[in-house]
Amino acid sequence: MSETRGGWVRRGVRRARDASGRGRPPSDPEPSMAERPLPDEVTPEDSVVDAAIYRDGERVESPPTLADTYRRMREAPDTLAWIGLFQPGEARLHAVAQEFDLHPLAVEDAVVAHQRPKLERYGDTLFVVLRAARYLDDAEEVEFGELHLFVGPRFVLTVRHGRAPDLGAVRRRMEENPELLRLGPEAVLYAVVDWVVDGYAPVVAGLQNDIDEIETEVFGGDPNVSRRIYELSREVIEFQRATRPLLDMLAGLAAGFDKYGTDSELQRYLRDVADHATTVAERVDGFRMMLSDILTVNATLVAQAQNEEIKHLTEASFTQSEEVKKISSWAAILFAPTLIGTVYGMNFTHMPETEWPLGYPFAVLLMLLVCLSLYVVFKRRDWL
Repeated sequence: MSETRGGWVRRGVRRARDASGRGRPPSDPEPSMAERPLPDEVTPEDSVVDAAIYRDGERVESPPTLADTYRRMREAPDTLAWIGLFQPGEARLHAVAQEFDLHPLAVEDAVVAHQRPKLERYGDTLFVVLRAARYLDDAEEVEFGELHLFVGPRFVLTVRHGRAPDLGAVRRRMEENPELLRLGPEAVLYAVVDWVVDGYAPVVAGLQNDIDEIETEVFGGDPNVSRRIYELSREVIEFQRATRPLLDMLAGLAAGFDKYGTDSELQRYLRDVADHATTVAERVDGFRMMLSDILTVNATLVAQAQNEEIKHLTEASFTQSEEVKKISSWAAILFAPTLIGTVYGMNFTHMPETEWPLGYPFAVLLMLLVCLSLYVVFKRRDWL
């Protein structure tokens, strides 16, 4: 059976809060941890992606059912079982938990999903939560998948929610390297964690490319860049939530090397994964700071552009006001002689100075004096 079998659930950052009918959004409170009753019959094995028995790093059997896998394990105590489940139903997961004696709290987390990366020990069983990621170039978003691992003395159980990661590739890689697989269940844990961390590199490259494009758009005056900065910031924050807890998880794993007798070669591999994870986490932290700075610069540039626009509008308004002043001044100057001429053009019989010989020169002189007086007044007030 291939590890890529079955339907997929696509949960990108921008879709993670949509109602999907599968669990709660990340921001919702965790559902009740009370145990739920199991049905009388277990659902068909459609959630089983692959199940194999290994001895000395070699695949010796591929049982057709989980019941056969359990029976083979009991018959051969020197073997390792690796079972892969994809979005199993609650009944299926509880049935597997009963077989391997898994802690109810860990099983509840695997059923509910939407967990942050973490490492917990329940007796001799490790429970690990990982968040894989891949970059969707066309949509410019990060798509996340969630992976739960139960690592026991003789078994590894992987429960996958989401499209990433492709555990089929991890299984093939381990089967091609029996020397590593011979190191036991923790070697499988290393291979899965290493694959998840390596999958972060294309995401980092994609986010870096988006940030470079945004910087160009900011200084190019793109009006829609603020929205893109905000959306990319959400992607980076979600990616940060997937990578930052991974460092504490790997540190906790390293703290138990001596106590649980982890092979020295496997310790080197795990330390190398921790180094890569630290590099990714530092890059993501840098992305968040860069986006914050870019948003500040963009706000400053927008404010400067607005100030320039206001300045231009103010200058245009001032120029318009000056023109209105000039027009009003000349209108007032021209109105004075018009008023005098209008009064003496009313043709009444009894009007002063109509029969005076100097009446005409006096009227003209009066017009000139009024116009000149208005001109001087407006000139002094800089209206002309």
